[in-house]
Amino acid sequence: MSTTGFEHDIADQADALRAFAASTTAREPAAPPAPPYERIVLTGMGSSHFAALPTWRRLVEHGLPAWWVDAGQLLDAPHLVNDKTLLIATSQSGASGEIVALLESGVRPASLTAITNDETSPLAKAAHRVIALHSGSEATVSTKSYINTLAAHDRLAATLLHQPGDEISAAIAALEQFDGADALAPIAAGLLHADNPRLAYIGFGDHGATALYAGLITKEGAKIPAEGYVGGQFRHGPFELAGPGLTAVLHGAADPAANRQLARIGADLLAAGSTVVAAAGLDLPGATVHLPPPDAGLTAQLTHGALVAQHLTVAIARARGITPGAFAYGSKITTAL
Repeated sequence: MSTTGFEHDIADQADALRAFAASTTAREPAAPPAPPYERIVLTGMGSSHFAALPTWRRLVEHGLPAWWVDAGQLLDAPHLVNDKTLLIATSQSGASGEIVALLESGVRPASLTAITNDETSPLAKAAHRVIALHSGSEATVSTKSYINTLAAHDRLAATLLHQPGDEISAAIAALEQFDGADALAPIAAGLLHADNPRLAYIGFGDHGATALYAGLITKEGAKIPAEGYVGGQFRHGPFELAGPGLTAVLHGAADPAANRQLARIGADLLAAGSTVVAAAGLDLPGATVHLPPPDAGLTAQLTHGALVAQHLTVAIARARGITPGAFAYGSKITTAL
């Protein structure tokens, strides 16, 4: 079976992250210090926006007035950005429809920081500061660019908070040492052979970003319904999806003590007859597969979670007999509003 462009991109992620680590933008201060700003607004669309979730949580935890609002919502509420705002816009292409429309809408932040893979894009040209991803080209859905965006956001948050960032070497090791792909093939087969198959990704805290990313790329790359839920969202209605036919992938920290709520959801899902994949440090004996993240920095743990989602997407697509990651109706850059 030939390797697809999507799978080549997955395999190339460690090299792409090395390229980012070697770049000037990975070492220089990523943005002006935070105190002059009345508010900090983080925006983007899709996986670019999801990668900013841990940054928002980190800024708020340290008392900074930060908002995490996707660019479509920000177009509907442009007054959130004023001349005392630090606007942080993440767009791998720098040319997505909502980002371009936002730039053309007349918003005038005090400072605009762009996180993008294209330094010639409309976003990069409009920005006061550009953090280049150096992730190279991608064949289909976001892989290398998502991992590099996680590293870029860690660098940015560390700069704003005057803290050290994560060691990128740990994330590179997570990419190179991942060995869970074979364990996910039976999960994909079981999902597709179930009556009324459902797929949910659930992540608490920073790992909510992984759950959202996973739901997105599974829809894009394997063409099946899949949803990502941040923490307790799953309890409020979607829990009725539980039972035979539901496969739930639980994303969380390496430390089991940080995953108590996730463990409770996992136990309840197992009791209902669901299939559970534990992509977290969990004491969950009934889980079909255990793929805990490395005991390393947050970027490495989020990288591991993204790999689980990527390889499960490939496995589902293969089980369905379709090309993993191939677009049927959309495209790499979404320019339409």
